[in-house]
Amino acid sequence: MSGRKEADHGDSSRSPATAPNKPSHPMRLGPTIPSSASSHRQSFSEIRGLPPSPRTQRQPSFSHGAVQDLVDNPPVAKPGNAFIGRDWRGIQVGELVSEDDVWFVSLDTGVEAATELLIDSEAPVVLIRESPNSKTAIGTFDYSDLNAYLLLVVGVAKPEEGQVSSFKELVNKAMLHDKIPLRDIKDLELGKKEPFVTLSRTENLMKAAEIFGSGIHRILIVEEGTTQITGILSQLTLVKFLWENGRSFPAIDQLYPQHLKDLAIGSMVVIGINGDRPVADALKLMNDEGVTSVAVIDNHHNVIGNISTVDVKVRPRKQILYLTSQSDVLSSYSRNQVPSLY
Repeated sequence: MSGRKEADHGDSSRSPATAPNKPSHPMRLGPTIPSSASSHRQSFSEIRGLPPSPRTQRQPSFSHGAVQDLVDNPPVAKPGNAFIGRDWRGIQVGELVSEDDVWFVSLDTGVEAATELLIDSEAPVVLIRESPNSKTAIGTFDYSDLNAYLLLVVGVAKPEEGQVSSFKELVNKAMLHDKIPLRDIKDLELGKKEPFVTLSRTENLMKAAEIFGSGIHRILIVEEGTTQITGILSQLTLVKFLWENGRSFPAIDQLYPQHLKDLAIGSMVVIGINGDRPVADALKLMNDEGVTSVAVIDNHHNVIGNISTVDVKVRPRKQILYLTSQSDVLSSYSRNQVPSLY
């Protein structure tokens, strides 16, 4: 049924885990916060000295002029645009979402099957419901949850003191080659979980913008007066909408020539990690800080890129699914043998 899709995946083939990497120090641009990461073995690049900044060698994807031209010339409103002449603040959130973007799993769905659905659907999140026939979400499973789970099972992250018994039960179940349902890891409350926020589809975009301004990344849109999910509105969806239709809204259009610093938008504190660190360190940093992406920097603190929680899916599917299903990975935690995430 459109918009009510459920996971239905069998077991995937498995591949052995690779050797462990040493932990390393994440970095923060601007004001710093002490890191709890342990010391690391020097890499070859550190022993031979600081390498030159890649910025002096690589060609940017867009020239500065091309980027400036893009910023200075937002899309022009198309004839027949349904939003021309309207106040963007009064547009209902239901006009920006679709049920086709809603994917469901149940509490009894295995972590492996939920991960397959997350990858195959290309959705940023799948919703968790009590039973296959329910249309009410009681939780979410996204790449931040997947990363937190992987970090835990490979030993990079440790369970909290109050979670040890629950984790032992999870290990025992894995050693018996039993399916690990989302119900089990949901009880562990892995990582810094984003608040579960819903909004009626008749609410306006101004209300959604206020919620996003508090640090929320996505809002579940429900039918008015019910808990039935009809769509998912994300920060990116709203930004894309305002960019593509900004010329239709005078209040937005007049902001385009202004600079971010004049509008007091943005943060001077940027969380970053050196580009020669293991990917697992970046995933742990995002999990610990409760963020979905961090800057990648060189040894001169120049930003050379970024990595987000979604980037975990660039790993071969077999490796990801192996970590979500193999009992050897989980049981190694009790033997102090830590398999490598990356």
